[in-house]
Amino acid sequence: MNTPTPPNPAASPESPLAISVQYVKDFSFENPNAPQSLTDMAQSPSITVDMNVDANQLGERQFEVLLRLGAKAEKDSRTIFEVELVYAGICQVNAIVPQEQISPLVMIEAPRMLFPFARGIIANATRDGGFPPLLLNPVNFVALYQQMAAQQAAQREAQAGQAGGADNAI
Repeated sequence: MNTPTPPNPAASPESPLAISVQYVKDFSFENPNAPQSLTDMAQSPSITVDMNVDANQLGERQFEVLLRLGAKAEKDSRTIFEVELVYAGICQVNAIVPQEQISPLVMIEAPRMLFPFARGIIANATRDGGFPPLLLNPVNFVALYQQMAAQQAAQREAQAGQAGGADNAI
């Protein structure tokens, strides 16, 4: 009887991205109208959510990735609660990753790995603030990256156009 040999983990290729540490960099929860906001829950508040991703290069292939999340609940133009979180991770990009793939890897895959932890912190904060937990929907980090890249390209074009226009005016 032949039993299959399990794959040797040492023989598998290394992950292209490794997060060595993750942490709360900044956090704020405000419940400015408590206890009134906690006793009048007949009508659901409107909730707006903001998200942004940034990265700071720490070394040759080491980055601090910042996932910025904010949520604000309002009812009758009054703030019910507001939560802001900057959740960060330090990641190392494997040397086998080509240079042109580093930015998408850092700005898509790292936030994707950090998001569930940040989501849990926000859910716990709203629950601990006396409200039902705010469960953020999954995020399409590919679309977010493409949107940020398009905005940066538009800004570069606008700056190039202004520089060209200034030369023509002289």
